[in-house]
Amino acid sequence: MRDYDGEELGPGEPASSFAAVPDAFQRLWTPYRIAYIKSNSEQEPGADGCPFCVAPTLPDEQALIVHRGVHAYVLLNLYPYNSGHVLVCPYRHVATYDEATPEEVAEIGSLTQVAMRVLTETAQCHGFNIGMNQGRIAGAGVAEHLHQHIVPRWALDSNFFPIIAGTKAVPRLLGEVRAELAEAWPAEA
Repeated sequence: MRDYDGEELGPGEPASSFAAVPDAFQRLWTPYRIAYIKSNSEQEPGADGCPFCVAPTLPDEQALIVHRGVHAYVLLNLYPYNSGHVLVCPYRHVATYDEATPEEVAEIGSLTQVAMRVLTETAQCHGFNIGMNQGRIAGAGVAEHLHQHIVPRWALDSNFFPIIAGTKAVPRLLGEVRAELAEAWPAEA
């Protein structure tokens, strides 16, 4: 290996000598995400190793399930972007939205609306990011099982703390948030 000036580097050289050659790109390093990446890459393929197939077989508190519907359910994201980050998943193991039945699509939409109302009531959020990443190339962490993200947002909740300190501030415990949302979930939904 050579340094910036083309000099050969030996085994005792400092790690800083091995840095990449500077280029025009700005990089935002997010090493805290490696735990998520590694945990997902170690999953076994198929429904048996799918966290969204396993979750409904567990008690709600253990699986972080907020509400169970007929065709879909709501649970907290284990790696949240913000407090109250929930996912809406069909029970059936399907990968993409176009594979979902009309009943699954309708319930995913209905549960998304209720989740927004419950989060607005309990967390006093000011807005939401809602979306689905379809396929690994599109950023789906669990590409084999359809799921929709509902991320509550607040004015001034964005900062550079995750980038500078390598830490995401999530001010509430998952179990605490799950209990609050489950308690606030309307019985008729």
